[in-house]
Amino acid sequence: MENNVENPNDQAQISPPAKAWHWRAGNKVLNPKPQNYDLIERTAKFGENIIDFCNTLPRNEINRPLISQLIRSGTSQGANYMEADAAVSKKDFENKIGLCRKESKESMHWLRMIARANQNRKEDCRRLWKEAQELVWIFSKIISNSKNSKK
Repeated sequence: MENNVENPNDQAQISPPAKAWHWRAGNKVLNPKPQNYDLIERTAKFGENIIDFCNTLPRNEINRPLISQLIRSGTSQGANYMEADAAVSKKDFENKIGLCRKESKESMHWLRMIARANQNRKEDCRRLWKEAQELVWIFSKIISNSKNSKK
């Protein structure tokens, strides 16, 4: 008989998307030309990976607040980037990208704390931490380029 109880030790599937998916009116639509630098998709995938990972962690006194904080910081990057993409001014754009960078850095911190609290999940945390670090670098470069461009 198959056991339907989730095993908290199951490893989350954390990998970059093979194909880019775009959400339109609640439906998945395959993008025929995946873009390597599609930050809307990349930040959304990061948020999804954070949710999937957190769903595999045991709920206990230590993990609950860490999971909550990681979910907030890890998923807000995508929302803030979408706001930046629709910015009404250069200053608004730089502010929103700055928030993206801040939330990426915060995600790195919470992943480190979760790795400490869940020694058996260090590798998953490390993979997510590396993606958060790359996002920090990307957002930092965007801010630098924006500030150095002609006003």
